[in-house]
Amino acid sequence: MSAGTVRAGRARTVRRAVSRIRWFWREASGEAAYDRYVAHARTCDPEAKVLTRRDFERQRTDAREADPRDGFRCC
Repeated sequence: MSAGTVRAGRARTVRRAVSRIRWFWREASGEAAYDRYVAHARTCDPEAKVLTRRDFERQRTDAREADPRDGFRCC
């Protein structure tokens, strides 16, 4: 194998690892939830008004805090 082929393979491996880490971080932090909401809203009713990210996060937080059985929150 040539040095260029080895470098290209390593670069692909690094890009793949960074992509997976980014996916995991977005899922763990909840950032991907808004993207899923927008995709779902546009699929179900393309003419409907889509919430802004701020409004979506506010509704999500309010719903999470409204039901104490949904998870323990100490603060």
